[in-house]
This record gives sequence, structure tokens and C-alpha cells, in this order.
Amino acid sequence: MATPVKSDFEVVRRNKVYEEVAKQIERLILKKLQPGDKLPSERELAEMLQVSRSSIRDAIRSLELMGLVEPRQGAGTIVRELSAESLVNPFANALKRRQELVSELLDFRKMLEPPLAARAATHAAADEMSEMEEILQRQEATLSHGEVSIAEDAEFHYSIALASGNSVVLKVLDILMDLLRDTRERSLQLKGRPEKSLAGHRRILAAIKRHDAEAAKAAMRRHIEDIEEIVLDKL
Repeated sequence: MATPVKSDFEVVRRNKVYEEVAKQIERLILKKLQPGDKLPSERELAEMLQVSRSSIRDAIRSLELMGLVEPRQGAGTIVRELSAESLVNPFANALKRRQELVSELLDFRKMLEPPLAARAATHAAADEMSEMEEILQRQEATLSHGEVSIAEDAEFHYSIALASGNSVVLKVLDILMDLLRDTRERSLQLKGRPEKSLAGHRRILAAIKRHDAEAAKAAMRRHIEDIEEIVLDKL
């Protein structure tokens, strides 16, 4: 295929940058590209549109949810065959794909985080457990003021990853949390969800403090399953 040239795009100057980026890439797909064609790289798109690569990633993720593109290992981002459903009812299609994606991401958390909690129970030093306790105290204080404890929620999971003693895992968890960011922010504002999250964190920490790996693993799995039940029901 012919590589898109700079004249195909306009410089983006809006607050929600990724939305405008997504619109421009969508126009390019509908007007010039065919199913199976490859999008330009993140770097090329960022240069052409004069935006950050994170805005490009967010835009492509939104187009993926709409069923317009798909990432392929080793091949980049590929234009998909447009279905009648995606053309007639793109919002319903995006919702369906979002549900599938969130379900898969939460499923991956169930694969990743329970063993991390078990490992933290055997590896966490006293100062690391004290840090976890301090995070939960801040989470509780935030909730007592009627505020949403998004930062503390993420911090607690990061602290467990740190205590596991594997720096690569922290990078994976960071990507995972970023992908779930919008979903987590919305779900933490649902009635009862923040309190349930704190209670789950308390059970996990109690098991880690007892150095009970199996209990920590079970508590983390239960915590993610509780989140899954709430989140998927509200999507």
C-alpha cells in the first residue's frame, strides 16, 4: 500500500486529543485503506499529527474497540474487514468489544496477581508491609471524606508487585492498570465498590503479614472476582 503522506492529516489542537486523532485515522481507513492494510507506526502517526505517542495509542485502542483495526504480533496495527454491525451500530459494537476486552484483562489479572500476592507473602520485608498498611490507611481516610480512592487502590497493587521482588512484573502490571484505567475510575465511583475494594485489600494484607502464601493468593483472587462481578455488570 502507499504510505500516507503528511497532507492526509491535520495538526490536532483539541483538549481530548485522542478523540480527534481517532477521527482522523478513521477517515483515513474509510477513504483510502483496505482490509489487511497496515497503519503507519505510532512514531509516524505522532509526527504527522504532532501529538504524543500516548495519544496515538489511546486513539488506536478506541478504534480497536469499534472493530476497525486489530493489533497483530510482529505485523503492527491492521485494518479489519468492516462488518455490517460496525457500520450500522458502531456504539453497540464498541460496547460489546469493550466488554470482551475488559473481561480478558480481568481474567489476566486473575492469572497474574494471585501468585504475586503469594510471592509477596514470602518475600515482603517489614518496611514493605508497613508501606502497604500506610497505603490502606490513606485509602480508608480518603473514603471517610467521601472521595474516590483511585490512587491508593493502584498503589496497593503496585506495592504487592514491588514486594514480589520482580521488576518486570511491575512493568506488566503498569500496562494492565493503564488499559483498565477508565473502567477502574468509573467502577470505583459505584456505590459500595470502594468499601468492597478496601475490605479485599485488608484481607490480602492480613495474609501477607502472616506470611501465608496460599491465603494471600486466595484473597487476591477473591478480590479480583469481586471487582469482575461489579465491573462487568455495569459495562
